[in-house]
Amino acid sequence: MYKHILLPTDGSKLSAHAIAQGVALARATGGRITGLFVAPAPTPLVFEGLLPVAYLQPDEHSALTRRAAEKYLGAIEKAAAEAGVSCETLSVEGEYPADTILDIASRRKCDLIVMASHGRRGLAGVLLGSETQKVLTHAKVAVLVCR
Repeated sequence: MYKHILLPTDGSKLSAHAIAQGVALARATGGRITGLFVAPAPTPLVFEGLLPVAYLQPDEHSALTRRAAEKYLGAIEKAAAEAGVSCETLSVEGEYPADTILDIASRRKCDLIVMASHGRRGLAGVLLGSETQKVLTHAKVAVLVCR
């Protein structure tokens, strides 16, 4: 059935639920997992008057995203190890998480993407967008959405 499952995570409680579901499915099907964290691209320098606003130095940004990736992907590694499921993880930088998820699924030859949905609707959904909806719309493989 599903032999290679992609588990993208943003570290949220909803992602933790999707991770549990993905690991259980991999265990049941004898599949393997690739855990993915898409780190945000560095914030561009924005000026208000002559002072930079909300800017992290590249090394600060790198350290922050590295710590987040270790924490979030560590949860996937732990769940997979406890279930006896083969797992690899990767952290990549991407401006558009959905595009990055789809690219990694294709390049890694995943046959299923298991991810969470935050369920944003109305104006919040329009303004913030839904990475899950974008993945669902453009995926060439099956997508399991966990809520």
